Amino acid sequence: MSESASVRLHPRNWAAAKGFCHGIVAEGRHVFVAGQIGWNAEQRFESDDFVAQVEQALRNIAEVLAEAHARPEHLVRLTWYVLDRHEYLARLKDIGEVYRRVIGRHFPAMTLVQVMGLLEARAKVEIEATAVIPAR
Repeated sequence: MSESASVRLHPRNWAAAKGFCHGIVAEGRHVFVAGQIGWNAEQRFESDDFVAQVEQALRNIAEVLAEAHARPEHLVRLTWYVLDRHEYLARLKDIGEVYRRVIGRHFPAMTLVQVMGLLEARAKVEIEATAVIPAR
């Protein structure tokens, strides 16, 4: 396995995945990050903008990973919960920009689900993460 501890899985006859991979094989220590929403370390929302909340949720994930001495390239799975899939689709370019700024060009297995609501009333997105830190 590489330094990222993972190998992407993509059946040869499938169309190219854009912004995610279909599966990952990984070895190492597992890190499970609870759903992160777009509030800061003081649990305050700085913005009601969807993309700003995505960026903050991703930054929160990166900070939790750092506590385990992990980096964004160790991510093997992200599960996104959004209130409005139309807003998500309409803002894909902006989401891609903040994703690459925070996570880089690493695309783990991902799932996106539209939900009726999230626990925090101002939250527009919640993202769960799983990472695997390579064995040394």
